[in-house]
Amino acid sequence: GPVSKLSFDRSIEFRHVGFTYACSSRPALQDVSLIINKGEEIAIVGPSGAGKSTLVNLLLRLHDPAPGTIYMDGIDLRQLQQREYRQLFGVVPQEALLLHSSIRDNIRHGRDELTDDAVERAARRANAHHFISRLPLGYDTLIGDRGVRLSGGERQRVAIARAIANDPAVLILDEATSALDSESERSVQEAVQQFTKHGTAVVIAHRLATVLHADWIAVVAEGRIVDVGPHQELLERCVLYSRLCELQFGDPNEPALAKTMG
Repeated sequence: GPVSKLSFDRSIEFRHVGFTYACSSRPALQDVSLIINKGEEIAIVGPSGAGKSTLVNLLLRLHDPAPGTIYMDGIDLRQLQQREYRQLFGVVPQEALLLHSSIRDNIRHGRDELTDDAVERAARRANAHHFISRLPLGYDTLIGDRGVRLSGGERQRVAIARAIANDPAVLILDEATSALDSESERSVQEAVQQFTKHGTAVVIAHRLATVLHADWIAVVAEGRIVDVGPHQELLERCVLYSRLCELQFGDPNEPALAKTMG
């Protein structure tokens, strides 16, 4: 029967992984090999349609690879109990769907066993407690039409709090493209770095400024991993990566890149 796995101890390894969607003749991923070690922040960058989301879908086991295998701590994901396995992950989707209800309910997200303390702890870790506590009704403030309008960065941090409230082993962030101003972006970034002190993060990055500090950046193009390395190394040796940097470099909201490119 399926193996029970309640913790993530060492690494997740993609070994020669490919995947083709049923409706397509072109593989979405081909021959992808990648190791995600516990406690690291891995960023995945590349042009749109390169296969970044497919990689994450396979990691969450929404699909199984063909060909190839993904292992967690040496065990083929196909052997694991699926529901348990998924609970090891906290996911922040690109467009966080927040409910028309209180901030507390949004963070709790139907998990009634989460105490108010656990909700507040998650908000602190997500860099959200500060702005929440300044709202007139704090955690009881309603989000949405009837309540307060949150900024993009605030919504994003509530979504991170929701994702980490269960203490997942791995946080997956499909970084919102909704152009966050650089201050919100920094808050979100700090929240992720805060999380990786005890956990592991995989960030699909649309704006490179948010991943300059990742342990490893995997550059994906046309379904393949072109290169993996830290920012500075990739800048020097990976043509695609330095081109992606150039494209975003003209943007005045990227002071961090201006420094590194200088």
